[in-house]
Amino acid sequence: MNHVLTTGRLVLRPVRARDLDELRAHWTSPEVRRFLFDGDVLSAAEIAEIVETSEQDFAASGYGVWTVRKREGIEQGAESQGAELLGTAGLRSLEGVGVEVVYSLAPSAWGYGYATEAARAVVEHALDTLGLPEVLAEVDEGNAASVAVAERLGMTPFETIPGLLGPMTRYRRTR
Repeated sequence: MNHVLTTGRLVLRPVRARDLDELRAHWTSPEVRRFLFDGDVLSAAEIAEIVETSEQDFAASGYGVWTVRKREGIEQGAESQGAELLGTAGLRSLEGVGVEVVYSLAPSAWGYGYATEAARAVVEHALDTLGLPEVLAEVDEGNAASVAVAERLGMTPFETIPGLLGPMTRYRRTR
């Protein structure tokens, strides 16, 4: 199965080992990791493990972590590796709860609707292509941008739980 997702402006491709340097630069940026990975700075080994787990998840379940890049640069002949990494989007299992949509964007990409566009592609892949009954999102208190994305995706809040950075609201969207 081809796991590449495209939207009007974006191409989402499963993360690969060749993305490691870009992912490390992206995921260790203070602005990006503020609400991601509970603020921790991931090591190169931890990022490599995420990529490896994602590859296994794609093979087993049809989802994992995608890189997010502008479609325009890729369509004009650039390899996806040549197009600027805007961020990541993906699905991951929340043990005993369900499947969660996650995403991160570089600060230079904030405010253009890319997070909603990428997350919508991932959620629709989960609900339509994979036939999952629902997709969840966990949003840290104070992350107004992610609350707005969840709402634009048609997700509704259903509970608040304690998190390492403080309370988190869980959202869901069903088929």
